[in-house]
Amino acid sequence: QARLVESGGGLVQAGGSLRLSCAASGRTFRRYAVGWFRQAPGKEREFVSAISWSGHNTYYADSARGRFTISNANAKNTVYLLMNNLKPEDTAVYFCAAAITYGDDDYYTNRADFGSWGQGTQVTVSS
Repeated sequence: QARLVESGGGLVQAGGSLRLSCAASGRTFRRYAVGWFRQAPGKEREFVSAISWSGHNTYYADSARGRFTISNANAKNTVYLLMNNLKPEDTAVYFCAAAITYGDDDYYTNRADFGSWGQGTQVTVSS
């Protein structure tokens, strides 16, 4: 399994931007599809965005579509989540996760599909 480490979280005002990074070591991102999830206090962990190993296909939750952009840099074993126009309701711990894939263009959105998880990075958006 890949070992994942998130970074880039922090405190930002509403309307601001952050770029989260998810770096992999060990079994790297080759043949892994990656997803971002988030968990706010007292709430279930929810899907945010996903990207195929090839990077050709991406998918977003309705709450993220139009504001967030997921991308990968496989040569760097890193996946990014650029978050623009942040809102207070985006406040949560953000986790990246990797799923073994046999299809270059496949992506996944269910938590159960992901076998490797990072420790999370806190994003706080003030109003």
